[in-house]
Amino acid sequence: MFSWWHVLADDERQQWTLDPFVGVGPLMFGMGPGEVSEALSGVTREAQRYRLSSPANSTVDVVEQGEYPELGLHLYYRDERLAGVVVDALRGPQVSVEGVALVGRVPSVLEQWMLERAGASEPYTELTYMDVGVPGSESLGVFLDVQRAGDHLLTRPVFIPHEALDDLPHFLPREAWSCC
Repeated sequence: MFSWWHVLADDERQQWTLDPFVGVGPLMFGMGPGEVSEALSGVTREAQRYRLSSPANSTVDVVEQGEYPELGLHLYYRDERLAGVVVDALRGPQVSVEGVALVGRVPSVLEQWMLERAGASEPYTELTYMDVGVPGSESLGVFLDVQRAGDHLLTRPVFIPHEALDDLPHFLPREAWSCC
């Protein structure tokens, strides 16, 4: 029977590590769509699904978004270079940093961890919030968006390169952020 809100246990997920502002698991920011597909070929047999766009005055389509639905990844490109990785809370790889798992967790618990990390940092250099209350770490390049799992919300992290911090609300498209 299909279970719409089934959340994979950590031992059923791929285990990845965050390298802040550099990459997530086998993915590195700045990779092209072909390089991303090649990097994930050893992880999944699923092919990347693309959303293309045509820039004004151009006859060439460019990759704007990629997706691996079964693996639980949403990828965002700028100028055909990987610029954002969103991991599905229900079935995406478990991504850890500093020994802390970031995917499919209770948002308030991870927010508290971020607050404690910020307490050890210089004021106003670590913790930030987006307009919708999504907490983020300016030193890790991760924002803890949420995703619904039945009657609960779980963390659905959004990983970004350093240049995204300059204008995050406009760096990734609106579809990168949840609607919860």
